[in-house]
Amino acid sequence: MVPWPVRTERLRIRRATSNDAEALWRHRRLPEVTQWISNNPKDLDTFRAELMRPERLAVLLVIELVTAEGATVLGDMMVRVEDGSAQRETVEAARSSQAELGWTLNPVYGGRGYATEAVRAIVGVCFGALGLRRVHARCFAENEPSWRLMERIGMRREEHSRKAKLHRSGVWMDVLRFGLLAEEWPA
Repeated sequence: MVPWPVRTERLRIRRATSNDAEALWRHRRLPEVTQWISNNPKDLDTFRAELMRPERLAVLLVIELVTAEGATVLGDMMVRVEDGSAQRETVEAARSSQAELGWTLNPVYGGRGYATEAVRAIVGVCFGALGLRRVHARCFAENEPSWRLMERIGMRREEHSRKAKLHRSGVWMDVLRFGLLAEEWPA
């Protein structure tokens, strides 16, 4: 069991609630964020309705900067625990053995190491409290800040798929996938 919230030197990472809709909408509606994420709700009400779905709240975390003045929402993270690939005889052993990660950060707070600090903390949770054996994440190849973050925390580029995902702009774009094993993570 994860002892939420998770704290780092500067951040608090906690489970999202339906009350977080407005704070998350502030950065998720920005063009420089929406160009890279899978879903682009057109207004706050639509975003709030999507956020309140139990399966969405179950995987969403909020990243907050904690100062003497209080907490400021910087972004969010997704941790979707999933089954690993397995042959029929080993399916049970592969259940809930890995997680897909994803994140967004308000660009106003970029370049200060907050995203790196948050993702490192959550990878630590995945390999510690959750006891997972592997994490992975993917991004558009043109989303350089995202794949550089994956490299910075020690993830390995495992796949470069050419023109694999249709972007909302109508262009087929390359996708990168990165992974990391628990035994590779410096505890």
